Amino acid sequence: MRGAATFLLPALLLCALPFYLDAFWLRIGLFSMAAAIGAVGLSLLSGTAGQLSLGHAFFLAVGAYGYVWLAGEPGPGLPPAVAAVLAVLLAGAAGGLFSPVAGRVKGVYLGVATLALVFLGHHVLLTADSVTGGFNGRSVPPLELGGFTFAETDPELTVLGVPFGAEERLWYLGLALFALTWFTARGVLRGRPGRALAALRDSETAASVMGVPVARYRSSAFVVSSMYAGLAGVLLALSFRRVVPDYFSLLLSVDYLAMIVIGGLGSVAGATAGAVFVTALPLLMTRYADQLPLVATPGSGDGSIGPTEASRYLYGAAIVVILLYAPDGLHGLARRTRARLRRRPSVTGPPGTGPSSGAPSAETDTAGDTATTARAKEHTP
Repeated sequence: MRGAATFLLPALLLCALPFYLDAFWLRIGLFSMAAAIGAVGLSLLSGTAGQLSLGHAFFLAVGAYGYVWLAGEPGPGLPPAVAAVLAVLLAGAAGGLFSPVAGRVKGVYLGVATLALVFLGHHVLLTADSVTGGFNGRSVPPLELGGFTFAETDPELTVLGVPFGAEERLWYLGLALFALTWFTARGVLRGRPGRALAALRDSETAASVMGVPVARYRSSAFVVSSMYAGLAGVLLALSFRRVVPDYFSLLLSVDYLAMIVIGGLGSVAGATAGAVFVTALPLLMTRYADQLPLVATPGSGDGSIGPTEASRYLYGAAIVVILLYAPDGLHGLARRTRARLRRRPSVTGPPGTGPSSGAPSAETDTAGDTATTARAKEHTP
């Protein structure tokens, strides 16, 4: 019952937010949910399986552009829901094509190999004009499910007196996709695949002795991570409503690495926390740049630090602090804090009722005929 309430209360709160927040805050939430989906996939690959990847932006681009091309014109013009599913599968297929490399290469060598994917993908996005739109990108067709459109409609939809535009509608789609990601990823981590990947990360020799097929699990982790990235790319495309090649650059891959390091490697909750931090910080600093010291408003051109650069400095400093004082990230820090609070001794009763006073205690009354008094069990953290 307590576990169900732990998930039910935050879910109800998140479902109620579109009735109270304006479009700016909903957009931050949408971008954060999309980033969290991609960060969970990278955390499975790098945090659990121990495989370094710098090519996450490539698979996000495959998901985003795959949806735009499959559902748009020029393109097959498929139903948007079918196009979204096929785009995720297309990202998984791209990961499958690269999986033989991921199954045999590890560490920094795999990082360099995936780095090539980002440069290759960016070149293709710029040159394949008929599919990607070139430098200017392409507009994103709205998603439709059962006749319901996740975009502005005429007449306007109103729920309980609140107008529901594109952000409000996409909010619930993002929540559903994030919930799917959360529970499937936790199922993987808690099941046999998660234990096999963790053993593979700790020691390949020990894992192979225990019967874990090393190459197969490495390749599978890469494919699953690519599918999560493709799903994140679809949600990002729907949120931005236009995709351009410059967004899917090496900086995006570095941002995702920062997310999982700050949040905590190998943790779904940690990846989510890191994604919210890295995604929301530049957007908030851009909005409140005129109220922040040493930060210039966008387009001012006075030579000061812009909000985007300032946010990168801040979460770069956060990475250094995390690595020095909390190597397991925000998730590990929160876990240790909860453990300390649980171990804190309870407040004693009124004066004169404690064991140091002359008043008889409950233990001595009920166990006075024994030689020693039983001590209360210490709470196990």
